[in-house]
Amino acid sequence: MNRAPAQIALLPDGRRLHLHDGPIDLIIEAWGTAHEIRSAYAAAAERFVTILDELCAELPQLRQAASASGPKVTGVVARRMLDAVLPYAADTFMTPMAAVAGAVAEEILSAMTSATNLPRAYVNDGGDIAVHLEPGEEFTIGMVERPDRVSLFGTLKLRACDPVRGIATSGWRGRSFSLGIADAVTVLAPSAAGADAASTMIANAVDLPVHPAVTRLPACELAPDSDLGPRLVTQAVAPLSREDIELALASGANTAQSLVQRGLIFAAALHLQGKTRTVGILPRMVAKSTPARSLVHA
Repeated sequence: MNRAPAQIALLPDGRRLHLHDGPIDLIIEAWGTAHEIRSAYAAAAERFVTILDELCAELPQLRQAASASGPKVTGVVARRMLDAVLPYAADTFMTPMAAVAGAVAEEILSAMTSATNLPRAYVNDGGDIAVHLEPGEEFTIGMVERPDRVSLFGTLKLRACDPVRGIATSGWRGRSFSLGIADAVTVLAPSAAGADAASTMIANAVDLPVHPAVTRLPACELAPDSDLGPRLVTQAVAPLSREDIELALASGANTAQSLVQRGLIFAAALHLQGKTRTVGILPRMVAKSTPARSLVHA
């Protein structure tokens, strides 16, 4: 069955480009001369229209548990997804799909920066963001309280001298299933695909197993084609006691700290029912009242 063609259009602000194709939904913004921006957006659009078909061609392999000896993939985005989740494969179940949004964002950003010189740019795939910063440039990153609504619990100023080039947010309220109960886990990492995989891992670890306040259902009952199969995913979390919140956040923080020590991430902010725990060294904080136009939301 033929599917609708990809949608490519500037947003009403005239600055940002919106790319939509099936489950992929990107917001892109580039800085530079008018010619540089046009070139970058043209390159992004040209690369974008091929990505979904490439991923669908290898979808059976991408939905299988990752392992060093497991199914091989050939597409550039698929390989990036697999590489991002392999560090976790020996310890837990994770498929390359855990890094799909970040990997797509990276690929589109690579197309843009290969086409022209840009002082700064970002590609935001549903809160999983690939960033490009030339020396002297910076972004302000807004960390959302929960992925289903833009309510900030903090903002960070990311500068070119910082090693972070990927930001991702996961949680049970987001567009993907989660095994844990975090409202939001925002991760800063060397790449967007790596941040995507790590945020999934940490969000799963923010948990209270077999707790009566947590409602879970098999993923396959909610989405028959889910890569999580019969694994229980969080559907609701009732108000928790302060002790339970701290216990769940501590579990996630322990996982985040191990990823910092392994060099997989630089920092993480974990948020659950109004409480926040941070791990690693976050870039400098800025006021929450920063104008929305200057924010890149994660």
